[in-house]
Amino acid sequence: MTFPERYSNLPDYAFPRLRALLDAHKPGGEVMHMTIGEPKHPFPEWVPQVIAAHTDEFAKYPPNDGTPELLSAIAGWLARRYGVQVDPDRQIMALNGTREGLFNTLIALCPEETPRGEKPVVLIPNPFYQVYAVAAMTVGAEPVFLPATAETGFLPDYSKLSPEILNRTQVAYVCSPTNPQGAVADRDYWANLIALAEKFDFQIFADECYSEIYRDTPPVGVLEVAAEGGASPERVVVFHSLSKRSNLPGLRSGFVAGGPESIRRVRQLRAYAGAPLPLPLQRVAERAWADDAHVAENRALYQEKYAIADQVFAGIEDYIGPEAGFFLWLPVDDGEAAAMKAWTETGVRVLPGAYLSRDVNNQNPGKGYIRVAMVAPKQEMQHGLIQLRDCLFN
Repeated sequence: MTFPERYSNLPDYAFPRLRALLDAHKPGGEVMHMTIGEPKHPFPEWVPQVIAAHTDEFAKYPPNDGTPELLSAIAGWLARRYGVQVDPDRQIMALNGTREGLFNTLIALCPEETPRGEKPVVLIPNPFYQVYAVAAMTVGAEPVFLPATAETGFLPDYSKLSPEILNRTQVAYVCSPTNPQGAVADRDYWANLIALAEKFDFQIFADECYSEIYRDTPPVGVLEVAAEGGASPERVVVFHSLSKRSNLPGLRSGFVAGGPESIRRVRQLRAYAGAPLPLPLQRVAERAWADDAHVAENRALYQEKYAIADQVFAGIEDYIGPEAGFFLWLPVDDGEAAAMKAWTETGVRVLPGAYLSRDVNNQNPGKGYIRVAMVAPKQEMQHGLIQLRDCLFN
């Protein structure tokens, strides 16, 4: 299969689609971008000092899998945060951003065909982070999209699939806390999914990049539920990032953790296809994963933003404030029409939910929503939300 054939069904990425929709029209006020989930809170003040102290290490090739200190810091954080013990030498690999890991790990772990010689299936929530679908296409798997709607708690219910699909399933992607809806998978959800994966012998890829931004209760992680239930360590693969947790999206630092065999195979691929993080940046990551104080300060700022959003949209029918993450998933009649109206009447730029979703059986679960990023400073964000409310909901 050639490149054009393999990706022929791939829609344009969300933000080029948004530019095509809006840019020919004049904004109706001062432009405010509430589309991209790029954190704007301050990153830790010590970041420049750590880089400066290690600038000489730009002259060295960095270790591909992560420095021993970085891997140990990540293992320490997993133990503190989730109460699980993970071998840093065999079960963790540093990533140049988790997008790389979410893509390449599927290449490393998804076979070209099932043990019965059938085309493999990759399960994907709908809406979803677009890299999931591109990764599935890259390995020649069949992507199967499951709606993650209000009726399902904004999480995909993979147990509703037929045995024929589940028998071909090799990997199931799950994002918790979810992007864009801000829902959280609880212990029962993870336990049931792990049991399903054990029954049909597939792996769970848990994208937990928003795990440290939440209202009150820390989201449960799949690693801790798997450990509690005695699941095989190869059953789950988790992905985390410093982008949201530490306000360091430009650092491009994350990690993947899983069973020793899974990580061995991912490391083997990355030795040829990966781009390791420069050593001075790995030194920053070492300190960031070892420090929880700045994370608590960051989370408190988002908790204030949740309160502002709840106040602004109080009384709006079907409004559900996020449990975690920093997006609002606002119900509208039509996401594209709402985005256009907000842009031409207020200058506030938001993302139609359909751009994050896939049409399945002529249904798009994101069509009746817009995604709004709550990353701007509080007063600016509040002003933008009030404009959206008055424009779209009054």
